[in-house]
Amino acid sequence: MNQTHFELISIGHIEVDERRGLYRLHILPKYRPALKGLDSCTHAIVMWWADQLDNPGGRDGDLIVDLPYAPGVQAGLFATRSQARPNPVAITNVYLLKVDEEDGTVDLPWIDAFDGTPILDIKPYLPMSDRIMGADYPEWLKGFPDSMEEAADFFANPENLAKFS
Repeated sequence: MNQTHFELISIGHIEVDERRGLYRLHILPKYRPALKGLDSCTHAIVMWWADQLDNPGGRDGDLIVDLPYAPGVQAGLFATRSQARPNPVAITNVYLLKVDEEDGTVDLPWIDAFDGTPILDIKPYLPMSDRIMGADYPEWLKGFPDSMEEAADFFANPENLAKFS
């Protein structure tokens, strides 16, 4: 199959209310049965559409970019996690606080998406297939935390970010 265009559908949207510390996935009624069993997982991978960057400037942007944590260093777009991409598909590994199949909601401690962002898919995070032992950072990110759990404290400390700016 050699298609050049594909149709994606949203299965719901992301609610972000940073003032209240609320991060929630709202799943459309049609897809709520697919949440069955997700509450037995501790983490999931949320795939979402960076719709606010889905424009010609975002899709046809620079393929070589300045790295935000390495002043003066550039890399190809595919070596970054930038949301400005030819196809603005984004992924975030999340910790699951609560899954409510009946209401179609999934509560999270955080997600790096905007309020109203469309959700494309949710997959369970499975260490046997998703964790890579021995994976390492590129040189420009040496010193970053090794896990999501360590990242919260790391990014809360301005001294750590100052090392990369």
